[in-house]
Amino acid sequence: MTTTSARKAEQSLAALLAPDILDLLETEPGTVAAETEDLHPADLADVAEALPRSQIPVLLAALPSDRAAAVLEYFADELRGELLEEMSAQQAATLVAAMTPDDRADTLEGIDEERAEEIVDALPAETRRQTEQLLQYPPDSAGGLMTTDVVSVPESYTVEEALRRVREIARSGRREAMNTLYALNVDGALSGVLSLRELLAAPEGARIADVAWPEVRRVSVTADREEVARLIAEYDLVAIPVVDDRERILGVATVDDVIDVIEKEQTEDVQKLGGVEAFEEPYMQMGIVAMIRKRAGWLAILIVLQMFTTSVMQGFDSELTRLPVLLLFIPLVMSGGGNSGSQATSLVTRAMALNQVHLADWWRVALRELPTGLALGVILGAIGAARVGLAQAGFDAGWTLGDGQVGYNYEENGTPWELVATNVFLALTAIVTFGSMAGSMLPFVLKRLGFDPASASAPFVATLVDVTGLLIYFTLSILVLGRFMS
Repeated sequence: MTTTSARKAEQSLAALLAPDILDLLETEPGTVAAETEDLHPADLADVAEALPRSQIPVLLAALPSDRAAAVLEYFADELRGELLEEMSAQQAATLVAAMTPDDRADTLEGIDEERAEEIVDALPAETRRQTEQLLQYPPDSAGGLMTTDVVSVPESYTVEEALRRVREIARSGRREAMNTLYALNVDGALSGVLSLRELLAAPEGARIADVAWPEVRRVSVTADREEVARLIAEYDLVAIPVVDDRERILGVATVDDVIDVIEKEQTEDVQKLGGVEAFEEPYMQMGIVAMIRKRAGWLAILIVLQMFTTSVMQGFDSELTRLPVLLLFIPLVMSGGGNSGSQATSLVTRAMALNQVHLADWWRVALRELPTGLALGVILGAIGAARVGLAQAGFDAGWTLGDGQVGYNYEENGTPWELVATNVFLALTAIVTFGSMAGSMLPFVLKRLGFDPASASAPFVATLVDVTGLLIYFTLSILVLGRFMS
């Protein structure tokens, strides 16, 4: 089932179950927990969001705290924040304490700071210490992404001792990363890793140091979340340990959190490529004022840049007056260059995001884009020249354009259509080549200056190439058709 189909099915299930759950809440609230125990927390969250807003706290109160916490994790950020702020600090702390450590930190970061401090103060001592530790890391770092639910044992343990330790941890409560065991040396530094399956299959009496893999992929607690996502994807990991500068394990970043990171990063990049500041909230939850603020900045910059196209055309006003046929092909040459630049920018920006291209590779990219852009320019130029020839043939044959007029006569002022076609061909070839080069190099320039390469948005590149494309077009027009402008 596709993602869209699956989501529609979940929404349909929620719509079907919501009336029954609502009836139970009103008549027999004590039975709600038992009646919904087979539902996945995500499905029950969908059901809850389909209830009247006033009944959602009632549903959460009818569930055991650990179950309510699991459901709360799947609510939309805005709704989850509203619910926690409506509860007493102690009620909120009870639910938040039952969450996994990383989800607990994410939840608290999404609500009012003063309210979050009240909830943290109401947490049990060990949970509070653990939560405060996670909250000190930036949200976009490995520390902000990790959970402290780590299963680790000294490397001197035997397999049997390690199994006993794993059982103790599993029985102590909810754990995210129970499928991987980390070995620690005498200094407490990370020294090895093995899966639960490998632990179960290990020879009896063997030491963990002898059966664990010594080559452990790890990330620093200060590493960017994109680096975490890249390593998990590159090495097909379920989790990756997060360590401090002494190689002591602080937590693990799990693949489910990395999937969320990848989705957020891709969403931000797509938004930036479209000339929009990254949204912190889903589209439908973004306020109109915030939406305008996010979009107005780039649009204002782009409209100012577009003003230069008017200046360029004014500079060639006399040439346009003498040879108005040049006006016909301005949209054609401008769109060709802008589109090629947008393509190149999108490809290079995405390659950078995937670490396929680095800052030092700019010259290699240039060597690829130059012949590519030239070839694309020749193709588009040939199409443009053919369009000129087709229009002239229409004039010669008396073809009707729909309003009783026939094709434009490029020779009515003594200008041979072959030169017009040549001019369009050369202009498109040059502009598309320039657009490809400019679009591919701009992400490198932005990254060198410390900006996000995704900020080399397609609209920005298209506008830049529009201005320079006009200069190229008119300059070539003077060279090719200059004697007809005098």
